[in-house]
Amino acid sequence: MKSSTRLFVALFGSLLATTACTAKASPPVAIPAPVVDATRASAPGQQKAVFAGGCFWGVQAVFQHVKGVISVTSGYSGGSIKNPEYELVSSGETGHAESVELVYDPSQITYGELLRVFFSVAHDPTQLNRQGPDEGTQYRSAIFYTTDEQQKIAQAYIAQLDQAKVFSDRIVTQVTPLKAFYAAEPYHQNYAALHPNNPYIIYNDAPKVEHLKQQFPDIYTRK
Repeated sequence: MKSSTRLFVALFGSLLATTACTAKASPPVAIPAPVVDATRASAPGQQKAVFAGGCFWGVQAVFQHVKGVISVTSGYSGGSIKNPEYELVSSGETGHAESVELVYDPSQITYGELLRVFFSVAHDPTQLNRQGPDEGTQYRSAIFYTTDEQQKIAQAYIAQLDQAKVFSDRIVTQVTPLKAFYAAEPYHQNYAALHPNNPYIIYNDAPKVEHLKQQFPDIYTRK
C-alpha cells in the first residue's frame, strides 16, 4: 500500500478507509502465559511499555480495552530522526515503526500479560516487515524494552512460544532498546474509538477487540 494513499485515508476517514491499513484481523491464536514474568506489584504504580505491530490504530484499540492499562498513545519508535512526521515514517526511510506507548499499573497487570495480548490478538508476530498487505519496515513487529527485566521477559517469551511451536512460522518480532518514542499526530490518536463506523475500523480493528473480549474476559474492559 502506498503511503500517500494511507495518509489520505487518515485525513479523510471513511471515504477511502478500506484501502488503508488493510491488514484484516486474523483469528486469535491461543497461546500460553509466559513462564518468565515480572512479579505483580503490591501497590499501584505506573510503568511504560512500547510495542509495534503494524498499523497503530488497531494495536491502540486493543490495549485501550485491557484492564490495568491507564493510557495508550500511538506514535513512532526505532528510527533515526527526531520528531518524525507521519508522511516521512510512511516512506519507510526514517527507520521508525508505527508503535504504541502504554502506561500501565503493574499491580493490575504484568508486562508478560501485556505481551500475551500483543502476540495473540493485537497482531501477527510471524510476518516480517508487514502486517497483511501493509508492507515496509514501518509495519514491523517490535518490542522496544525500557528495562533489562522487560528485555529478559520478552526474549524468554519468544523462545517459549517458538519452542512450543504455537505459531506455524517462527516469530520475527524484534526485541530492541527504546531510544525514543514520539507521539503521532492528533488525528491518529484514539482513531478506532472516534470512528467506530469507519469501514476500515469495522473490518480490521473491531474484530481484534472482540477477540480480546472472547479470549481474555478476565482482563477485558469496556472503558
